[in-house]
Amino acid sequence: AATLALPLGVMMGAYKPIEAFFEPFVSFARYLPASAFIPLLILWAGIGEAQKLAVIFIGSFFQLVLMIAVVVGNTRRDLVEAAYTLGATDASLVKRVLIPGAAPEIAEILRMVLGWAWTYVIVAELIGASSGIGHMITDSQALLATDQIIFGIIVIGLIGLLSDLFFKVANRKLFPWAQLGK
Repeated sequence: AATLALPLGVMMGAYKPIEAFFEPFVSFARYLPASAFIPLLILWAGIGEAQKLAVIFIGSFFQLVLMIAVVVGNTRRDLVEAAYTLGATDASLVKRVLIPGAAPEIAEILRMVLGWAWTYVIVAELIGASSGIGHMITDSQALLATDQIIFGIIVIGLIGLLSDLFFKVANRKLFPWAQLGK
């Protein structure tokens, strides 16, 4: 989802006509709950990895696009004006000012949406899957195995926490200047 959302979000944040074209659709689509698509995705993709990936994509893509567009669009005006004064073209402005200026916040957005995506995986596995932690929890419920349900929940939390910590550390190392103002 991030592979497609990043360029679209940057373009929407950088160019008002692109934002005007895509924003109504993206704004509408972001309110559609990903979990509501699961029955339809099971019919189209079956029970398996394709269905889980589609749920993650639907749940993450539209949120990412809008948040990235807002971050890019909120780039400091003085930097944009200085770049244009120094002869920047629209393309070089995006490449040399907007993307570098928004990169730390975009990385944080990606970290946050990773948490949401993890939730979508579990929801997809709880409702329709033949494998995964969510599937194990559903099987444990049928067997009244409360200990396994609790274990599954703890594993989900630990994996989420570890991935979040990994991305926090990576973001600090990639964008040390972003911490200066905090």
